[in-house]
Amino acid sequence: MAREIHPTAVVSAKAEIDDEVSVGPFCIIHDGVRIRRGTRLLSNVIIEGRADIGEDCTIYPFTSIGLAPQDLKYRGEDTGVRIGNKNILREYITIHRASVGGDGTTAIGDNNFLMAYVHIAHDCKIGNSVIMANLATLAGHVSVGDFAVIGGLVAVHQFTRIGAYTMVGGFSGVGQDIPPYMMASGPRVKLFGLNTVGLKRHGFSESTIQELKKAYKILFREKRTLKDAIKKIQEDLPYSDEIKYLIEFIQKNKRGICR
Repeated sequence: MAREIHPTAVVSAKAEIDDEVSVGPFCIIHDGVRIRRGTRLLSNVIIEGRADIGEDCTIYPFTSIGLAPQDLKYRGEDTGVRIGNKNILREYITIHRASVGGDGTTAIGDNNFLMAYVHIAHDCKIGNSVIMANLATLAGHVSVGDFAVIGGLVAVHQFTRIGAYTMVGGFSGVGQDIPPYMMASGPRVKLFGLNTVGLKRHGFSESTIQELKKAYKILFREKRTLKDAIKKIQEDLPYSDEIKYLIEFIQKNKRGICR
């Protein structure tokens, strides 16, 4: 299948567009953009800068990718955006290229579903199979782990981390790291236990879920310091991959952990 570029689209001769790409009406593709096989831009999409869009993505109208970051420190440095395969980007999404102070790339993995009006700021790192509901917004340098679900109207503070398999309730303000496997919600987000339903849906065994529940209780219900809680977990629970990831995530925190 050949490329399909609508006559009203403006596509730079310096953009690299694969076969089987569809560029709909009134799209604007700037120099240096790379769009891979099978991706569809429905209409009115703007992509600029050093943006690399993966295969089989669907990008809905009025989405913009790769525009300059909302960062006063940015002075036009050569930074970019990398988006993986099979992502769905709904209407009015904004994904900004990286600023200074990071690795130069705003990165989104594979199989993500970003709903309308989602904002991904500069230098964010989004994993795979993440769902972000309408008007969920990430400030700069935020990281989101695989299979996380972020509800609508959620605002995430810069440099904050959201662990894998988390569920963040709608209309929440996230100012500290949310550990993996947890449920969190609130204007100043708090933890509300393990994301048990999500873990079951993703095939976690009952024994693993019970171990994570015990770890949660030690960490957040026994009024221990994080250091003491981690020591007790290491002594009392099997050091599975899930427990290891949970502990390492907490140990690497810089903004504090939601409690």
